[in-house]
Amino acid sequence: MSRFTYTAQKTGGEIYKGIVEAVDRFELYNVVRSEGAHIIAVEEDRSQNFWRLSFWEARIGFISEYEKILFARNLGAMLSAGLALARALSVLERQSRNPRVSSILSQIESGVRHGEALHIALGKFPGIFSKLFVSMVRAGEEGGSLPDSLSVISEQTERMYILKKKVRGALVYPSVVILAMIGIGILMMTNVVPSLAHTFAEMNVDLPVSTRVIVAISNFLVEYAAFALLLAIGIGAAAWAAARTNRGKRVGDYIFLHTPIIGSLVQEVNSARTARTLSSLLASGVDVLTSLDITGEVVQNAYFREVIVSAGKAVRQGETMSSMFIKREDLYPAFVGEMMAVGEETGQSAEMLRRLAAFYEDEVDRKTKDMSTIIEPFLMIIIGSGVGFFALAMITPIYQMTENI
Repeated sequence: MSRFTYTAQKTGGEIYKGIVEAVDRFELYNVVRSEGAHIIAVEEDRSQNFWRLSFWEARIGFISEYEKILFARNLGAMLSAGLALARALSVLERQSRNPRVSSILSQIESGVRHGEALHIALGKFPGIFSKLFVSMVRAGEEGGSLPDSLSVISEQTERMYILKKKVRGALVYPSVVILAMIGIGILMMTNVVPSLAHTFAEMNVDLPVSTRVIVAISNFLVEYAAFALLLAIGIGAAAWAAARTNRGKRVGDYIFLHTPIIGSLVQEVNSARTARTLSSLLASGVDVLTSLDITGEVVQNAYFREVIVSAGKAVRQGETMSSMFIKREDLYPAFVGEMMAVGEETGQSAEMLRRLAAFYEDEVDRKTKDMSTIIEPFLMIIIGSGVGFFALAMITPIYQMTENI
């Protein structure tokens, strides 16, 4: 397949540009002719060279969540304005400054021009477009409301993106403080403690246990610095690899869920994500069972995912979706199950879930804004305890020295 950039003119006189992947120029002419236009100018793109940076950027470049939001929003707007799907994809491809996005849009456009449905073309890139994204597009195509579905997708993705940014932003302050404390501790161990340890040795001071522990750690860091660095990297790599296993993820989920302050935030984040995803899928016309299956993949915490899977089994057995959420009030707040039950009774599940999602998103927003204020006293206690232990361990031998003088 080659990529061609062309300029064409419609029978009404309108001139437009496009980019198409085709076997050769003859296929390109046939594609444009089928759209009721004729080629004015065409140029083959020869930039796809193995040694060019653009070649690798188009294949391994990073696509952000924000770019996916823009794609869904702009494509929906263009379709609402009356542009043909292939034409809209071509315009988005030319507008994109990300080579990876342009390459994927080109392949999607090529698939659409060859008769594929949009959701099938998107489904070829599971690492880029989630099952949620593809399913909502499919529902829009089958229901004849693709622009509306794309609008819902962009809103859903944007809200989840904002929620994720708020949670990460709330964790920045404590993370920076902890890393700074570790860095200062390493500097003290490698620069200050060796000098004091040398003085203690010359004065033949009887060191307490706490001081001997600190001196031993300091000697290890100084004498085996390279090994200590490799050991730290190894422990970090092992922890990262373990966290990616199913058991490791489950342990991590348990720790976050039962950590003071953070635990309640985890509950509300997962409640908001569950409600928002279910609401978007149900509003787009996706059936309840498929919506629960997709939501189970979107929710990352294993314990909350189990509740969603159980809800799917309950629905298959003729029970209500809300029944399982009501039974697991230790994970999902009681308000979640009650709102779901009301939605099922009134036939307005999508609307009730949307309100539920908005409520918990506001709660998460409020808590993340206050997070630094809430966590600060705990950080001060931890830092004070560390500094106090270090000071006591190093000052006690100094007092002994002054008494012996």
